[in-house]
Amino acid sequence: MNSILIYEIIAGIVIAVIILAQFYTIKNKLSDIKSKTIEESNKLREESKKEAESKRKEIILEAKEEAHRLRNDVERESRDRRNEVQRLERRIIQREESLDKKNDMLEKRENALDRKQQEIGKMQSGIEDLYKKQNEELQRLSGLSSEDAKEILLEKVRKEIKHESAVMIKEIEAKAKEEADKKAREIITCAIQRCAADHVAETTVHVVTLPNDEMKGRIIGREGRNIRTLETLTGVDLIIDDTPEAVILSGFDPIRREIARIALEKLIIDGRIHPARIEEMVEKAKKELESDIKEEGEQASFETGVHGLHLEIIKLLGRLKYRTSYGQNVLKHSIEVSYLAGLMASEIGMDPTIAKRAGLLHDIGKAVDHEVEGPHAIIGADVAKKYHESPLIVNAIAAHHGDVEFQSLEAILVQAADAISAARPGARRETLEAYIKRLEKLEEIANTCEGVEKSYAIQAGRELRIMVKPEDIDDAGAVEMARNVVKRVEEELEYPGQIKVNVIRETRAVEYAK
Repeated sequence: MNSILIYEIIAGIVIAVIILAQFYTIKNKLSDIKSKTIEESNKLREESKKEAESKRKEIILEAKEEAHRLRNDVERESRDRRNEVQRLERRIIQREESLDKKNDMLEKRENALDRKQQEIGKMQSGIEDLYKKQNEELQRLSGLSSEDAKEILLEKVRKEIKHESAVMIKEIEAKAKEEADKKAREIITCAIQRCAADHVAETTVHVVTLPNDEMKGRIIGREGRNIRTLETLTGVDLIIDDTPEAVILSGFDPIRREIARIALEKLIIDGRIHPARIEEMVEKAKKELESDIKEEGEQASFETGVHGLHLEIIKLLGRLKYRTSYGQNVLKHSIEVSYLAGLMASEIGMDPTIAKRAGLLHDIGKAVDHEVEGPHAIIGADVAKKYHESPLIVNAIAAHHGDVEFQSLEAILVQAADAISAARPGARRETLEAYIKRLEKLEEIANTCEGVEKSYAIQAGRELRIMVKPEDIDDAGAVEMARNVVKRVEEELEYPGQIKVNVIRETRAVEYAK
């Protein structure tokens, strides 16, 4: 037991000795490493000092070079500035010298002007005295006061100005008319060429063909009861004369006349003609005509491309088929006006929609003018307004005969298209009485003017030729007379197309050799 303990103690001592030996060995190594580290750090410190010293020297050298460069730049800039300042000083000195010279010249000019002004003042006073003396001498010689002389002079100036203004007006009007006529002719010609329309002069009678002359007796009926019934129901006169196999329907209301025609043709086809059957056929004819009227209105709307019309307006348009104006069918006329207005609007760069719509509806008042009093243009405008047409359309309808003022260019185009359609050759017929009255009225307007010797309405009323007295009317007065007559004709007459007013002034010298 004790031996084991001794061994353990010895082993512990040996281990302790070994540990101590290793401790001292490690300590020595650590001291060696420390000394080496100190040496290396000393070396590094020396090297860094040397490197820092060299860097410091380089930086100092660069700073010196930069300072030298900056000093040179500053010296150069200051030298340039000195030169600029010296140059400006020289310029200022030169300007001061020039200003001094100008001041001297201005002083001399002012002195010269003062002297001239004094001289002018003396001359002016002398001229005024001379003018007074001349006026006094003129008044003494002429026996006129200054006021009378002024009046004579002013009258002469007035006449000269009037003459010159008339000549100027004539030249301006001629030039403007030439240019306007040329442009208008181009637009209207283009519109007319693109719109070809047929014209049929309609009358107030219809001729119904009969299969044989025996049918005349059946139409008349016993003691004339059939013909009386038909005339009473339709309001149309039936003329049965010696014309073979024909009956004439006469009446001023085209719709009634059409109803009578349809009913009579149906009765002829049916063959049963008696009062009850006549009444039945008249009712059928009325219904058929109402359907035709609506179809005609829709067809007119479709042809012109005018859509969105109220149903009542479409019916009124259809009624225009059975309405004539100077023998011209009003519905065909309205369609043509719509085409022409739309084409002219396109030619001048405007929207043709409003022009076409207003052109189609411009005579809508003629469908109801026998039921309402007033001009058909105003009646048509009221109808369009009632069925919610736009204000531009209403104004174009109301203004197409000049009853109201134009509010748009479309209204002017509608008026022009209406005149073009009515003035086409063969478009309208005019009664002899109305034609003669228009010619007489033209000559009457011309003869009421002062200085007129003779007047003639020629070329079927298309030209008014006025012969004036040359001693009473001068050239300027002739121009003024032509303008005044044109205004009166436009205000007082209704006519298709245009009327040329030609004022002729001539002087003749006549001598006889004896």
